[in-house]
Amino acid sequence: MRDISSVTNYLDMDNKELFNIYSQDKNNKEVRDILIERNLYLVNILAKKYINKGVEFEDLYQVGSLALIYAIERYDMSKGYEFSSFATPTIVGEIKKYFRDKVWTMRVPRRVQELNKKVNEAKLLLEQENKKKPKVSEIAEYIGCREEDVLEALEASYGYQPVSLDSPVNSDSEDTEVSLIDKIGSQENSFSDIEYKDFLDKFMSKLNELERCIFEGRFFSEKTQSVLAKELDISQMTISRIERKVVQKLRKEYEK
Repeated sequence: MRDISSVTNYLDMDNKELFNIYSQDKNNKEVRDILIERNLYLVNILAKKYINKGVEFEDLYQVGSLALIYAIERYDMSKGYEFSSFATPTIVGEIKKYFRDKVWTMRVPRRVQELNKKVNEAKLLLEQENKKKPKVSEIAEYIGCREEDVLEALEASYGYQPVSLDSPVNSDSEDTEVSLIDKIGSQENSFSDIEYKDFLDKFMSKLNELERCIFEGRFFSEKTQSVLAKELDISQMTISRIERKVVQKLRKEYEK
């Protein structure tokens, strides 16, 4: 264990001296902690560039701090460049990776995420140049990809900043407040119910009276074969045989 005086000596050293010591002894936690503390200003500056984009600053700061530690571990001062020049791309890269991998509400392929970024940049540049919103074909030509790829990237952007179902939308009446959920349609099951009823009515019209009684009793009234046998005064075996026959007819009729 190093004494307090050695730590005090480290505090009096500049970054180059500390990195020189740390490069020779990666287990020197006191030097590493001092280097981290001195360079956290980089994380603060870089993380602030990405605030107001759907992520809390504290989360960005934490990601950037971990990237700073990673940069300190990898920094080789013998290469001749300043630590800040080496650490900045590492910190920015980890923050951007966090956005790509964690922030999207829906899982979107990395290829589409990166294309979405290019599309947004192209939209901004083309709009500034032409003073109007660019067409999909113009964006595709600018980036050098297919129009279908641009459309895919634009659709995927909804996975990044989804719209709340409670968000207000334009209404035909100024006095009526309408939310997005009010505009969403729902499946109407009554149409299919009508079709099924019509099919069953036609099917049952082709059955004789005994077959119809057994079919209605078994599948509508949910009676057991033994109960039907007593009601119709026939054997349960007869009920079973006719039921199988009716089911086979139903299957053939349905498959037509």
